[in-house]
Amino acid sequence: MRLTFLGTTSNNGNCPTLYATDRGTLVVQGYRVTDPQARDQLRDLLPGETAVEIPRELLQFFSAHGG
Repeated sequence: MRLTFLGTTSNNGNCPTLYATDRGTLVVQGYRVTDPQARDQLRDLLPGETAVEIPRELLQFFSAHGG
């Protein structure tokens, strides 16, 4: 899989960051949701999946690239 950087809201080069893939999907780099109460609210979380928390401002990069 190849990633194309779309944008970040980070000021120091860390996450969160948004990427497009050559498969027509998106990859989100952010902080893993570890709070048990929040994880209990996720629907159908499969083995190998996780939830990532990102700021709303990151979504501007999705819209800016045709999303």
